[in-house]
Amino acid sequence: MPDTAPPTVLFVCVHNAGRSQMAAAFLTHLAGDRVQVRSAGSAPADTVNPAVVEALAEVGIDISAEVPKVLTVETVQASDVVITMGCGDTCPVFPGKRYLDWQLTDPAGQGIDAVRPIRDEIEYRIRGLIEEIAPAVQP
Repeated sequence: MPDTAPPTVLFVCVHNAGRSQMAAAFLTHLAGDRVQVRSAGSAPADTVNPAVVEALAEVGIDISAEVPKVLTVETVQASDVVITMGCGDTCPVFPGKRYLDWQLTDPAGQGIDAVRPIRDEIEYRIRGLIEEIAPAVQP
């Protein structure tokens, strides 16, 4: 077993109520302890989008207890990979970090029918990310 720490991934969107919550939940669900996962928002909402909670529940992921978190410089500094989803210039940039910007539709104010395709696109991207940064160990 390698003695290196798993990579840390931070998902950032404005409200930390939709896209970043879905991405963090999928990465946690699919990668387990192979990756440390964080999410935050530059201007966090009071609650996670109910349509997002419902869309993830449909695929067996419960985020009903999650709350939006504020983005801090320390959180970015403690992350290896920072994936932004529409946070614009509010995300601090530090040398040595890997940054990805995923252009995804904002689920804010959308119903479940509009959230499902966003959820599915996020799951697809998360599966690709896992293969890149934390592939499963083959026996």
